[in-house]
Amino acid sequence: MSSAPPRLAVLGAGSWGTALAIQLARNGARVALWGHDPAEVDALERDGENRHYLPGVALPAGLTPASDLAACVGDADEVLVVVPSHAFAAVVDRVADLRPGLATLSWATKGFDPHSGGLLSDVAAARLPDCGRAVVSGPTFAGEVARGLPTAITVAADDAIHGERVAGYLHGQNFRAYTSDDLVGVQVGGASKNVMAIAAGISDGLGFGANARAALITRGLHEIMRLGRALGGRPDTFMGLAGLGDLALTCTDDQSRNRRMGLALARGLDIASARREIGQEVEGVGTAREVRAQAAALGVEMPITEQTYRVLYQGLAPAAAVTNLLSREAKAE
Repeated sequence: MSSAPPRLAVLGAGSWGTALAIQLARNGARVALWGHDPAEVDALERDGENRHYLPGVALPAGLTPASDLAACVGDADEVLVVVPSHAFAAVVDRVADLRPGLATLSWATKGFDPHSGGLLSDVAAARLPDCGRAVVSGPTFAGEVARGLPTAITVAADDAIHGERVAGYLHGQNFRAYTSDDLVGVQVGGASKNVMAIAAGISDGLGFGANARAALITRGLHEIMRLGRALGGRPDTFMGLAGLGDLALTCTDDQSRNRRMGLALARGLDIASARREIGQEVEGVGTAREVRAQAAALGVEMPITEQTYRVLYQGLAPAAAVTNLLSREAKAE
C-alpha cells in the first residue's frame, strides 16, 4: 500500500511562495498555500493561477489557496515560511502560538531580521526552541521555477534527516535539491548577495561595463565570505549554490529585483519610486542596513556594502559610490 502524500503548508503567496507551492504540488504533495490577504487568496482560487506574480502558470491539482492560518498549519507535516524578512518573526510567532509543539520548521526567506539584525534561524530558535530548522536557498527566480525550468537549490538544516526530508519534497520535475549542514553560511550567502546585486545594478546603470560588474561580483563574494566566516559559516559553502551561484544570478539578470533597484537608483530614482516601479519587495534595501551593522559589530571590512548603504540611506550619489570604491588604496588580493 502506498503512503499518503505529505501535507505541506506554504506561508506566503507572493511569487516565490507560489512557485515553491507549485513545485511541491507537482511532486505529489498536498499543499496549502496561505496568504495574509483574503482577497488575494480568493483571486488565486477564482483564477486558478497567481495572475499578479506568475500569470499564465496554472496552480496544479493538490495545491489549495488558504486564508485561515490555523487550518493551514494545524495538521501540516512541514511548515515552509516564504514571507519577506520583515514579516518573518511575526509569522513564526503566529505559527508558534498555533503549533507550540511543532517538530520542524523550514523557510525560503532570504534576509536578516530587521528588528534584531540577526539570522532568521536565531529568530526561529527563540520562538520555537525545540524545533528543527531548515532553510531553502540558492540561485532561483520564481518565474522559472513555476514554469518548470531546470533549477538547483540547497537545503541547509540543523538535523540531517529533516534536511533530507525537505529536499525530498522539492526534488524532481527539473528541480534538483542538495543538502547542507551549514545553516549559517547558507543564510548569509542568500541574504548578503542582494546587497551586491544592488551595487551591480548601480554599476551597470551608470554604464561602467562588464569589467566593473565582474570585479563587483568577485570582490562582493570576498565580502560575503568574510562576514559568513565571522558568523560561523564555512568557506566552502560560499563557493556553492547558496553563495557564488546565487550571487552570480542576482547580479547579472534583470529578473532580479535587487539588480533592478540598482539600475533605478543609477537613473536617479529614489528608493520609494524604484519600489513602486518594481512592484515587489526588494530585500537588499533592508539587508544593506543589517549587513553593515553586523560587519561593524564583528570588525569585518565590507567596502561594497558600505558604499551601497551610503547610497540607500545617506544620500550618496551612485557615481560617487563607485568612485569611492575605485579610489581605495591598492593592496594585495
